[in-house]
Amino acid sequence: MKTVLLLICSNTFMTIAWYGHLKYRKSPLIAAILISWLIAFFEYCFQVPANRIGYGEFTLFQLKIVQEVITLCVFVAFSYAYFGENLKWNYGVSFLFIVGAVVFAFWGKV
Repeated sequence: MKTVLLLICSNTFMTIAWYGHLKYRKSPLIAAILISWLIAFFEYCFQVPANRIGYGEFTLFQLKIVQEVITLCVFVAFSYAYFGENLKWNYGVSFLFIVGAVVFAFWGKV
């Protein structure tokens, strides 16, 4: 559970760093890059411990798959809250396929 919470924090910072600047497209690109790097520093402060703690609790493949699902969940919430974009049906179906991948990745472990 600690791994998942750390990954949620990490992915929140990552999503802000990668996509937050898109709202400010008129600002200089170099400013967007530098601010994104500063934000990404905090992503690493959560990601590295999450991977260290999680490896062993999960296999490396499971850890990566969990991280990707968390990334998508955080991204959906961010895109709705920050940009006002709604989740379309085809994106929802795509997301369900990824959740299916998680089920198969953990098949037999639970």
